[in-house]
Amino acid sequence: MTIAREIMHTGATCIQENETLEAAARRMKELDVGALPICGPDDRLHGIITDRDIVVKCLAKGKDPKTVTAGQLEQGKPITIDADADAHQVLRAMEEHKIRRLPVVDNHRLVGMISEADLGRHLPEDQVGHFVEVVCAAP
Repeated sequence: MTIAREIMHTGATCIQENETLEAAARRMKELDVGALPICGPDDRLHGIITDRDIVVKCLAKGKDPKTVTAGQLEQGKPITIDADADAHQVLRAMEEHKIRRLPVVDNHRLVGMISEADLGRHLPEDQVGHFVEVVCAAP
């Protein structure tokens, strides 16, 4: 059985809570990603910020991405999955919470991220198809 550690891409780069959204946007561009984990001074996962968050929760509201920090956009406790969770648990978590990116943790430390593309590379087509229907399809 495939586990989260085998599906995820490693080396998830965090943005610190006190860094600006401008810095987050630059880092996303450099890494060619649409989301970054937000980490606190304790180096633990505190949330996730997406490119859409920057547009909708900052720019569209007339706020300045040079002064708004990643930590100011954190909302609630992030949904995570243990690195040894099986593929069914991964899909269930993503489908239940309707999320397209899932942080992977091992001993409470971020070790990777699972994205839609990762699912497509590692899981059978029927499982990925069901995920897309549940999470990505318009209501």
